[in-house]
Order: sequence, then structure tokens, then C-alpha cells
Amino acid sequence: MFARLCVVFVSLIFFLGCVGCNAVLGARVRLVDHSTPRVVLGVERIDEAELVPMFQGKCLGLFTNQTGVDSELRSSVDRLRNRYNLVAIYVPEHGLFGAVKAGEKFGSSEYQGIPVFSLYGDSRRPSKEMLEGIDAMVVDIQDVGVRHYTYFSSLAYIMEECAQAKKEVIVLDRPNPLGGVVQGPVLKKEYATFIGLYPIPLRHGLTIGEFACYINAEQGIGAQLNVVPMKGYRNHMDWQATRLPWVQTSPRIPYDETAYMYDITGCIGNTSLSVGIGTGKPFHFVGAEFIDAARVKEALDKAQIKGLAFRATGFSPESGALAGKLLQGVEIYVMNKKQVNLPEAQFKILQTLRELYPDRITFDKRKYGSGGYTIDIGWGEPSLREETSGMTAEQQSQLFARWREECRDFERIVKPYKLYE
Repeated sequence: MFARLCVVFVSLIFFLGCVGCNAVLGARVRLVDHSTPRVVLGVERIDEAELVPMFQGKCLGLFTNQTGVDSELRSSVDRLRNRYNLVAIYVPEHGLFGAVKAGEKFGSSEYQGIPVFSLYGDSRRPSKEMLEGIDAMVVDIQDVGVRHYTYFSSLAYIMEECAQAKKEVIVLDRPNPLGGVVQGPVLKKEYATFIGLYPIPLRHGLTIGEFACYINAEQGIGAQLNVVPMKGYRNHMDWQATRLPWVQTSPRIPYDETAYMYDITGCIGNTSLSVGIGTGKPFHFVGAEFIDAARVKEALDKAQIKGLAFRATGFSPESGALAGKLLQGVEIYVMNKKQVNLPEAQFKILQTLRELYPDRITFDKRKYGSGGYTIDIGWGEPSLREETSGMTAEQQSQLFARWREECRDFERIVKPYKLYE
């Protein structure tokens, strides 16, 4: 009897210990609903009988990187070369493995005997020579759902050059990790750069296949375009609902929830504030040496930003301009994804901090083009820089109303190109 009690006691301690570990791990521990079928990616459909003629008998190029994998993490490079004639690979910013730093150029190379062409070197377009050996360009790459991300721009340039060279473009579709919700300001044409080419909202709500259909028609690219849609995907899904493994899309987007944080703090990072770049949780923080953590948390709590919560904290980046410095600020938590308006939340966070520290927050100069401010390029207009200082509640409401009207107009335009309504 005593032995049985000991076994029960030890088992109970082990169970409580495991519960404690799960609590500590927090966001990293997730329950998977296996009753819901996972999404079938475009790349997982390339062997379907009705789709085989799309690839068979052609010399194929592939625009991809480390995110080009199926649900079992087999690369699209291997899937294509094992079944079809893959003759060239084309890679965007960060390279084939996503290991190159943001904004750092790199040259072309080779992978397993296949030439790998850099689209982030001296030119960001595939040259005529790069396209000579292919009949069709296959696209399999994961976007993050936020406009200021260069993979969409690389795809646009590929489509333009393929249209000129009479090469087919085949997009193997992938989910938008933020779902189909559309939020924030639409890019104004004077702020168009490689990190945002077209007038789409900050949170655009499109899959890469839907984006390709939209720009092909509305921007007059005119490429011979085919999209292989996903099965089981709906626009209301976020990444967790797809039941797919996440592969970091770039060095600073290590987890699927980082995509949400990128749309909350990504542009704020172009100021004298740190957003946690150089820590294990990029884009989850806002802080600086001059900040008082408790004061900022109190002010942000009073701002009552729907769907978010804040924790006063300190952090020390291991890289960047503030490397090794102890910063105070807050860590940001998305508590309700359905409630939060990501761009409006970013606006309110910066507005709150500028009210507290009006003379301490400065803005980086533009890295793309000449003159101006980097934050305006990412945001798509100057409002985040110009109007977060001294704005009344009524003026803020009018600004947000304008953004929402822009989003409604955009949704009407893209409706014919939506694949998963």
C-alpha cells in the first residue's frame, strides 16, 4: 500500500512539474486541434494528375527560399527536381537560407548543382540572361502579411520581366499568416519603393497568389499567370488555424506571432526607440535608455488599445546601435487577435510615447531614395511621423476613419482576385 502511495505521489509531482514547465513556456506551448484538417499548400498539389501538364516537359525556374517547404518540411526545390526539370533557382533578400542580414547584398551561387540567382544584388530584377534557360517561373515563398516586406516586390519584378520575356509564371499559393483582414493606410504613390511598390494597405489581407492576380491585372503587368490554390484554406484563418509548421521567413521573423508584432512595431523601429531587434523576441518590445518602464506601461494601459496588453520590462539588445545597453520599456502582448487593429495600435503606441518624451524621440532618414524619413516609406504616408504629436482624439478618429475607408475601397478592387472567400 505504501509503495502504491509513493508511486501516486511521484506521478503527481511529475504532473505538476510538467504543468509548471508549460506555464513557463507560455506562447511556445500550443494545443493542436487534430479534428480540423490542415491546409494543403500549393506545392503539395504539383503531383495531382490535372496539374501535372502545367509543369511536365518544361524547364522550370523556382523563386523561393527557406520557407519553400511542404507540411512535412520537404523543400520545394527537392519536390520539383525529383519530379520535373528544375534548372534554376532565384532568391530574394536574405538569400536561399534566410541567413543574410536585412538590406545586405549578395551574389549568385549554386545549390546541389543548380544555379542560384540573387535578386538582391546589383540588380533586383532577373536579367534576360537569368531567364534564358527556363520556360516557366514557379513561385513558392512565404510572405508575412505586411506591406513593407520585399518578397512581394521581388515577385512583381519577376512577373514584369517574365511578361517581357514571354515566360509563364506559376504561383504555388501559401497562407497569409495574418489572415484576410485589411487594416491601415494605403501606400501613397510618392512613397513607393522596393519595400512597398503598390497602393495596398499596411495589413493587406492577401495571399501571395491573390497578390499576383491583383497586380497582374490592376497594375497592367500582363504576365501569363497561373496560380495553384491551396485546399482547405479560408481568408479568416490565421497561421495557427492552418496547422502548418512555421519556418522563419527572415532573420527577424522567427515565429508566426512575430508577423503580428511586425505590424505593431515595425515602423516604430525607424526611430530612436528600440523594438527589440537584437533580442530573442524582435518587434515584441518598445523601449529606450531614457524611458521609465512603469510610467510607459501606465500610460499605455490608459490608452486602452483593444486586443493588446503591456508588461513593464527591461531588455538589452545584443546587436544594433543600442547593443549592450540596458533599455527600459514594455513588452507587447496580443491578447485578442480579432479585436486588435494592428496599424492603429502602432499609431497609438508611438503617440503615447511622444506625449511622454516629446524631445527624445527622433526619426531615421530615408534609406530608400533621397531625402525624407525611413518611417514614411514603411508606413506609406507621413502620418505616423507627423500626426502622432499633438493630435486630438477627434483628429485621431478622423485619421483612422480615412484609413478604414481606404481599406474598404481596396477590398472592392481586389474582390475579383480573392481565391478563398
